[in-house]
Amino acid sequence: MKEKIDEVIRHVEKSDKISVENKPLILEKLHEWRSEDDAISEVSLRFETWWMEMEPIFAELGWV
Repeated sequence: MKEKIDEVIRHVEKSDKISVENKPLILEKLHEWRSEDDAISEVSLRFETWWMEMEPIFAELGWV
């Protein structure tokens, strides 16, 4: 699970599709969930307000 979260973190850090205001908030949540077993299933639920920015990253990773 940590590897998957790390992969998302790397994509978020490099992404120019996520606003400057939202990026630190998204990264903070991802770091919190890094060690949780069910984090991936919770990510999309928790990021509903950021979905338009996160969806391309999940699509790139083949998760949507």
